[in-house]
Amino acid sequence: MHIKKIIEIKAASNFNAAPINTIAPLAGANTLSGLSNSPPLSLYIHIPWCVKKCPYCDFNSHESRFKNGEIPEAAYVDALIADLELATPKVWGRKIKSIFFGGGTPSLFSAASIDRILSQVRALTPLEYDAEITLEANPGTVDSAHFSGYKDAGVNRLSLGIQSFNADYLKALGRIHDDKQAYAAAELALKTFERVNLDIMYALPDQSLEHALEDARQAIALGADHLSFYHLTLEPNTPFHHTPPSLPDDDTSSDMQIAIEDLLAANGYEHYETSAFAKPGKQARHNLNYWQFGDYLGIGAGAHSKLSYHDKITRESRTKHPKAYMDQVALGQNVERVWEIEREDLGFEFMMNALRLIDGVPLHLFQQRTGLDLATLDVAIKKAQHKGLLSVTQSHILPTPLGQRFLNELLEIFLT
Repeated sequence: MHIKKIIEIKAASNFNAAPINTIAPLAGANTLSGLSNSPPLSLYIHIPWCVKKCPYCDFNSHESRFKNGEIPEAAYVDALIADLELATPKVWGRKIKSIFFGGGTPSLFSAASIDRILSQVRALTPLEYDAEITLEANPGTVDSAHFSGYKDAGVNRLSLGIQSFNADYLKALGRIHDDKQAYAAAELALKTFERVNLDIMYALPDQSLEHALEDARQAIALGADHLSFYHLTLEPNTPFHHTPPSLPDDDTSSDMQIAIEDLLAANGYEHYETSAFAKPGKQARHNLNYWQFGDYLGIGAGAHSKLSYHDKITRESRTKHPKAYMDQVALGQNVERVWEIEREDLGFEFMMNALRLIDGVPLHLFQQRTGLDLATLDVAIKKAQHKGLLSVTQSHILPTPLGQRFLNELLEIFLT
């Protein structure tokens, strides 16, 4: 199960919790929860439309079925800005360390729209001078003018959804781009941006081990500083789940994963998170903030947030459907559902993120980010150690190589 799915399941189970109306931002004094300092803060901005919905995708994305193929771009940007204005008091005075435009397909939006959004972010919030600003792009929706415009607007990192460099597998995945467009978009991105991530998938329909490795070799040859490799999974409520394609068996998929990891390591990529590999010093700061249980404010249709206050840590989930989201914002209505993370759930919530990191996290981070003493997890930690899934050193808590392979089993120990 992808980590996103675990978060959504936890969120759904709390949707009936009483809403939280008035909460003061976290300051420097000790609090009832034991938190004494604000965690780092990131901003996530969701663009919900795609040219075509991929059959494996369960994200909150919608095909752009409008007259003349146009999407309500200007109206949606208005809604995003209004959403941010309403949310700003919750994070008042806190610096934003990273911004991520996700989707959907953010590269469907013009550079002018991205510039307008970022200008308002700078006007409403303190943005760190070297903040990482990432935009996701689809190889089938970009050109040099778009990339140059995004860079001029302030985007300094591009995440490109390649998925495969093989035309047959791209067709099987329902992607709108082919192999030539994949190469062209990657080369253009690397010429335009100093920092580029390429998303690649493996264990594709009828994929062989050699073809999976060939995709990895092509990604390495392009020279991007960050690569993400995702195992194709059949998520509920997707066409692939209803009508499953012929996928490699578990043993072959495991062989692919191990071979890809070995190949990337041999070419100077550090495996720092379950699905992420980076050249030294090029880790994704935005994603690291998630895994280290930092805070993030999410705006846009279906966006999630995790925010820390004086006496509680909350999650938020915004209205998912784009039209309903825009209509509610236009009327000044609340678009988020808010629930508090229960004290007994904080250990799981923290470990659900932190144990995706190959090197784990410092022991003291648990108390800093949850307000709880690590001793509250003694029983679960000892059980995970006994099973050989978890290691605790003098300074860090981290998954063992076995724990990395069986991450769900490791996390379940902290859930019970």
